Amino acid sequence: MSIVVQKFGGTSLANAEKFHRAARRAIQAKLAGNQVVVVVSAMDQTTDELVGLAYEVTDRPSRREMDQLLATGEQVSIALMAMAIHHAGHDAISMTGAQIGIKTDRSHGRARIREITGRTQLMSLLNQGSIVIVAGFQGVDEQFNVTTLGRGGSDTTAVALAASLQADVCEIYTDVDGIYSADPRIVPAARKLDYIFYDEMLELASLGAQVMHSRSIELGKNYGVRLCVRSSLTDAKGTDIVNVSSDLQQVIVRGAALKKGLARVELVRVPNRPGIASEIFRRVAEREVMVDDIIQVIHAGGTTADLSFTVDKGDVEACRNLGLELGQEMPGLAVEIRDKLAKVSVVGVGMRTHTGVASRMFEALHQSNVNIENIATSEIVISCVIREEDGERALRAVHEVFELDRAAGGGQAVAGTLQKP
Repeated sequence: MSIVVQKFGGTSLANAEKFHRAARRAIQAKLAGNQVVVVVSAMDQTTDELVGLAYEVTDRPSRREMDQLLATGEQVSIALMAMAIHHAGHDAISMTGAQIGIKTDRSHGRARIREITGRTQLMSLLNQGSIVIVAGFQGVDEQFNVTTLGRGGSDTTAVALAASLQADVCEIYTDVDGIYSADPRIVPAARKLDYIFYDEMLELASLGAQVMHSRSIELGKNYGVRLCVRSSLTDAKGTDIVNVSSDLQQVIVRGAALKKGLARVELVRVPNRPGIASEIFRRVAEREVMVDDIIQVIHAGGTTADLSFTVDKGDVEACRNLGLELGQEMPGLAVEIRDKLAKVSVVGVGMRTHTGVASRMFEALHQSNVNIENIATSEIVISCVIREEDGERALRAVHEVFELDRAAGGGQAVAGTLQKP
């Protein structure tokens, strides 16, 4: 018997009607002969409301207690989902992350799953004919303190359970009907993709695409979990996330993404000596700041350099304070911040074997009067840091120049066919 894991996000569980709709999805999968595990997020806006309550009580809530509080949102959802399935005449049982044995590290608010110890218990419940409803976004550490997994945590829970159970598929249900070549709210001509490769999806997720979090994509790739992003509102096919194969049509550019709310931090007149970059970025990491687009420019004479990188705007103050600390320790060093930036990117595995992609992207931005402030490339990604006010115009320009609205797979074809993991 096949095992299907279904995940429903908060917008798919905003009210009683949507709970019943999600319950019907789970029941339909069971009646098709599958064993079904459902992973749920907190109801729409619930997490934000809980955070607001915490800050009404104190302006400095502890991370442990915040996790204890936020985990209750998913616990409400699992009970309501089980009730909706019971109402339809089918067996279901709700389980918290602790009850199902999701063990994590101690990093409150951003914990990582280390193991799932409840597989035997879970299989027993499935073999008894129950639909098992699991709270996403949460687990417990080795001392049984409740932990939460951070942004996209319910996706991660679903993929981890699918990997542990060796499920046939992990279906991610959202309020959109799949993955698009760009954000359709910004690019009306954006096209839904029938499939996308893991590497492409991982890059798009990290570059601003919000359908799935990059951590869950990485987990799915590493464990060979078949993923499908589908609409909770319609029966549309959705988008499969698959392994790269010579059997599937590859394209030069699969999709484009825009990430807003960035800032560039520049450390000026940094001593140019061995170990200085290691020391600086160790201290950045201690402040839990994620950095990107690192550039070092050595001054004439070679004794000093300028070191710049981009961060989310929420991390600007932490970086500014670090720069001031470094300035006290290293005379002459100063910190400069440039905010209101964005990053527009194109992604496609076909870039590995094709030239001219960068020049076409740069020309499209030029024709749209978008100035490029910084450029970063990898094997399958080209990203340009630009002014935030130019972001949406830039996204539409690159989407158009690569004709992402026309090709069947999204983007201009290179060759080929398909193999699912």
